[in-house]
Amino acid sequence: MDDKIAFVGAGPGNAKLITVLGKEKLEEADLVVYAGSLVNPEVLEYSKGKKVDSYGMTLEETTKVMVDAINEGKKVVRLHSGDPSLYGSIIEQMEELKEYDVEVERVPGVSSVFAVASALNTQLTLNGVSDSLIITRPAGKTLGEDKIPALSRHGETMAIFLGTQKIEQIMEKLECPSGTPVAVIYHASWDDEQVIYGNVETIAQKVKEAGIQRSAMILIGGVVDPKNYRRSHLYGVHQPPL
Repeated sequence: MDDKIAFVGAGPGNAKLITVLGKEKLEEADLVVYAGSLVNPEVLEYSKGKKVDSYGMTLEETTKVMVDAINEGKKVVRLHSGDPSLYGSIIEQMEELKEYDVEVERVPGVSSVFAVASALNTQLTLNGVSDSLIITRPAGKTLGEDKIPALSRHGETMAIFLGTQKIEQIMEKLECPSGTPVAVIYHASWDDEQVIYGNVETIAQKVKEAGIQRSAMILIGGVVDPKNYRRSHLYGVHQPPL
């Protein structure tokens, strides 16, 4: 019996952006428990096994479905969007599975933050513009207070997950110039991908007019509209042979 559950990152949306190993795990699976509409249905087509949508299920209910399948000798995949290490709530799931002596195998995925960079044809770090990437989220049901104001003072690239519904409040919290470029990317890498450009002052209204309320990422900083960057040292001078 294969008593390990594979926690697989489905990638950002495009079915071809799952890893080779992730695809193999899906092809072998007898049961796939997936994270609702966050996972592109095309990714689920890699598996001929039973599919269970975990949206609306409690942790205990999800655990029982997976453990029952493992006890029946079946191969199980827990499928998360992007890479499960970012806002995937996987530690609590793994802790619950430990109670049943069920081990977990982790399969990384392509995060949506990288699909966002691709959609914008930009870099998340750029010499002379931003040397760091800050990944964060706004306060909500599971987060009492966020650190967006303090983080925005650094002047580095900020990728804000799970914030589209609160974009107006987020823009008001930012402590960076009102002209700082901002992009909101809906369904990065999906067929219906949509990109909205603006700045701290204008983006909230543009997003409202577009009717986007979820499944989008907010990217803030000079990399959104790269100007006055410096050439990389790698290409700036002749390099000795490696």
